[in-house]
Amino acid sequence: MSASGLLAQLLNGLASASSLFLVSVGLSLIFGVTRTINFAHGSFFMLGAYMAFTSVETLAPTIGFWPALLLAPLACAALGALTEIGLLRRIYKAPELFQLLATFALVLVIKDAALWLWGPEELFGPRAAGLEGSIEILGRQFPTYDLLLIAAGPLVLLGLHVLLTQTRFGTLVRAATQDREMVGALGVNQAWLFTAVFALGTLLAGLAGALQLPREPASLEMDMTTIGAAFVVVVVGGMGSIPGSFVAALLIAEIKAVCIWLGVQEVAGVEVSFSKLTLVVEFLVMASVLVWRPWGLMGKPQAPARHAGVPEQPLRLAGRSSTAAWGVLVLGLLVLPLLVGEGSYATVLMTDMLIAALFAASLHCILGPGGMHSFGHAAYFGLGAYGAALAVRLLHVPMEVALVLGPLMAAAGALLYGWFCVRLSGVYLTMLTLAFAQITWAIVFQWDGVTGGSNGLTGVWPSDWASQTEHFYWLAWALCVLGVYGLRRMLFSPLGYALRAARDSAMRADAIGLDVRRIQWTAFVIAGAFAGLAGALFAFSKGSVAPDSLGVSKSVDALVMVLLGGIQTLAGPVVGSAAFTWLHDTVARNTDYWRALMGAIMLVLVLLFPQGISGFAQQLQALWVSQKKERIHP
Repeated sequence: MSASGLLAQLLNGLASASSLFLVSVGLSLIFGVTRTINFAHGSFFMLGAYMAFTSVETLAPTIGFWPALLLAPLACAALGALTEIGLLRRIYKAPELFQLLATFALVLVIKDAALWLWGPEELFGPRAAGLEGSIEILGRQFPTYDLLLIAAGPLVLLGLHVLLTQTRFGTLVRAATQDREMVGALGVNQAWLFTAVFALGTLLAGLAGALQLPREPASLEMDMTTIGAAFVVVVVGGMGSIPGSFVAALLIAEIKAVCIWLGVQEVAGVEVSFSKLTLVVEFLVMASVLVWRPWGLMGKPQAPARHAGVPEQPLRLAGRSSTAAWGVLVLGLLVLPLLVGEGSYATVLMTDMLIAALFAASLHCILGPGGMHSFGHAAYFGLGAYGAALAVRLLHVPMEVALVLGPLMAAAGALLYGWFCVRLSGVYLTMLTLAFAQITWAIVFQWDGVTGGSNGLTGVWPSDWASQTEHFYWLAWALCVLGVYGLRRMLFSPLGYALRAARDSAMRADAIGLDVRRIQWTAFVIAGAFAGLAGALFAFSKGSVAPDSLGVSKSVDALVMVLLGGIQTLAGPVVGSAAFTWLHDTVARNTDYWRALMGAIMLVLVLLFPQGISGFAQQLQALWVSQKKERIHP
């Protein structure tokens, strides 16, 4: 370690902070005005880099490097405006989770569009014209282009400050951030205001991607890696706060820079690799800030919107006909291996569907009835999987014991994380669950001596009696049916009714003597335990477990399953998990662009059936019954 090395890392941190601020401030603007959690914002950052590569390659000899580079953010702004008009404008009054699902579907479509247009390889752009070299600082060479990036962040911050404080457009944006319904009541055209803000936000994301091209290659992974960091910056700084985004980006980037400079250090006789903390440091910062100041460093407590979307409907016990139908389905699944034959792929696929159904049902019980929007439920699925795998590998216990220890480990994680999470609500709860999930993922990913690190753990096989595909299927069938039924019974127990009361009105529930936090915490732990059971079954079904089982994509999968099926129905998570697993398997095996097709299907379902597949079926059934009554009693 040296002073010159520290200075070099701090300067690198400033350059990274500017890039992070440019993409994050657009996300903050969009959320502040539209209240949309735009998961596709990272995709526009990726498109900015790809479009800059194409424009520079084709137009730079004619119009020059910098004009060609700056065409990319303008194209992103145009695409952003079209996206807002064609998609988001239709779902502004939908619940936040449906907006998240729609923008995630857009991520899948854009990723495969980029794959089709530019291919799977990384694309290295040319050096920035006039800034190809480096300068010497304390005996170390520092890229000249990074000095431009360092200046870009403060310049954009200054420009936005002038725009928002000195123009009529800025006045409307600030007013909409405070009370968008009142702005509409005063005669302002909200639709075009939202379009303009969304276009400005995507322009900033495209600018960040374009400016990053001379520094790193354009790749298909830029969207997901960027959106996670951008969400962290926006939440830490304060949702909708532009200065907060700048401060948060600076704080996180410089902490990462210091961790890289420290490298491996001995602390109290133990070697600590600070450089590895860069994988998780932003989520540690976010978790700390949310626990201490839930609305961020420079944000304000979020005012509730007057239009909160469709109100939650009460869950209802199934009638006799529905109960009979479910009974027939369960028995049909029991005899399925006998019908399809020994060693059939259908048995393997149905095992995956059963495990997915239990995982989705565990999330549904806190998501719908509980009103706790978790974006990190995969943490407990992964803890259950790793708990079972470690029990087999380290403790040498049989599968039967591991299937108990895995869920217990997941419940312990939910007990710890839930204590913090239930103190928040809305988007802040969502982000805190994401932070804890990413912290857990980072620990598993880096703890090579115990978890196997990035390679995971292998050799996690069922006991001899369950080693055949059909026998393990019946085990999964029994545990998943019992698990889903147990969660259903919980929702109609005193705990379930109290949980829904706390969701509908925490103040009223508290006034009648209900301990709201304890009720939510209990449900959180129960949901984590059942997710852990699903994870343990998953580990034995695949014979291994990897860090991906705790990743963001796994949490998104569970969320998609619940929303596709219907968040306000008991059958929703089961129907949604079956549809999602079947679609994913079928589409992925039949086309190279399966993400785009999956995203398109999800967009159609969101736009046409916002109540989910099961909810739409219930509406059709209710319509048929009412028409039948009208025919009998006109």
